Amino acid sequence: MAEKRDYYEILGVEKSATAEEIKSAFRKKAKECHPDLNPGDKAKEAQFKELNEAAEVLMDADKRAKYDQFGHAAFDPSMGGQDPFAGGFGDLGDILGQMFGGGFGGFGGFGGGQTRNGTVPGDDLRYNLTITFEEAAFGVEKEITIPREEVCDTCHGSGAKPGTEPVTCKTCGGTGQVRTQQNTILGSFTSARPCSACRGSGKVINDPCAECRGSGRVRKNIKKTVKIPAGIDNGQSLCLRGMGSAGHRGGPNGDLYVSINIRPHRQFVRKGFDLYIDMPISYTMAALGGSVTVPTLRESVKYSIPAGTQTGSTFRLRDQGVQRLNASGRGDLFVTVNIEVPKHLTEEQRSLLERLAATQGEGAEQRGGKRSSGRGR
Repeated sequence: MAEKRDYYEILGVEKSATAEEIKSAFRKKAKECHPDLNPGDKAKEAQFKELNEAAEVLMDADKRAKYDQFGHAAFDPSMGGQDPFAGGFGDLGDILGQMFGGGFGGFGGFGGGQTRNGTVPGDDLRYNLTITFEEAAFGVEKEITIPREEVCDTCHGSGAKPGTEPVTCKTCGGTGQVRTQQNTILGSFTSARPCSACRGSGKVINDPCAECRGSGRVRKNIKKTVKIPAGIDNGQSLCLRGMGSAGHRGGPNGDLYVSINIRPHRQFVRKGFDLYIDMPISYTMAALGGSVTVPTLRESVKYSIPAGTQTGSTFRLRDQGVQRLNASGRGDLFVTVNIEVPKHLTEEQRSLLERLAATQGEGAEQRGGKRSSGRGR
């Protein structure tokens, strides 16, 4: 097992830091690595857990004093120490609740962790939405159907049969926690754990609601119109706060994350907000120059090809790309020209090309001395 880092080092404060300085440091770092703001980032998730542990100890005067004297050994159960989270999250939960809304539910304040008042936030949901290339470029509104847990209309979320009420749990006396006392070499410590009889709610349902079977929630399909902003890119997600599943016992709803998948375009390739397109031109236009019609996402535009253009040359059309996401302006369109060589020539075309080749010092023997046509001159 890897050695634990120093709690002061984790929060980036000196050992002489005041309680307010520790609280401020925690608030700042929690915003940077909170899992809600970094979905799927395991490194941030581990960093947030480490940060929580350090803050829970250093923001409690008694725990901090023991840590300053004994270090991590003060909280190592194998050495008779106390679990630093045994007494709940205290001020730490209040800070996270203010920062991210709702109560602080266990790790990260999301995904069904229980708060100190027995409420449980609803689960976050994910929805994969596929849109066209043009819809991503210009923005669009889409109606989606979300299967999620809703508050039961029959019992209004209580879980109890209409006309009845949940009763106070006799095991924990309605606190939702069972406290135990432990005597160690460091003194006597009291720890608290969720009550197994009421699952931490403080209430017991004797007559469950027939509609939701006591859960207080029912599964429904909910229609929601999602506004896709212009310029969104493939793989990006939209977070719709409060659109996830309903919480338990009055807990806040979870969030809905809509992941965007964009269908490829038959002509354009997108890189950031810029577009790329390959355009064939004739070898005579490449040599002599001329005007071509270039397709864009909005309308076709004219562009002058300079004489002597080589195959593979790229030209830039400004502001013909994709709308910048949540900003003004557009990206650019990059046009790469490819010179097309005709496979079948008329007699007149071949004659003209042979005359051109002769002016450039290319004889028939250099071309194999053969003509593709069976006709004479």
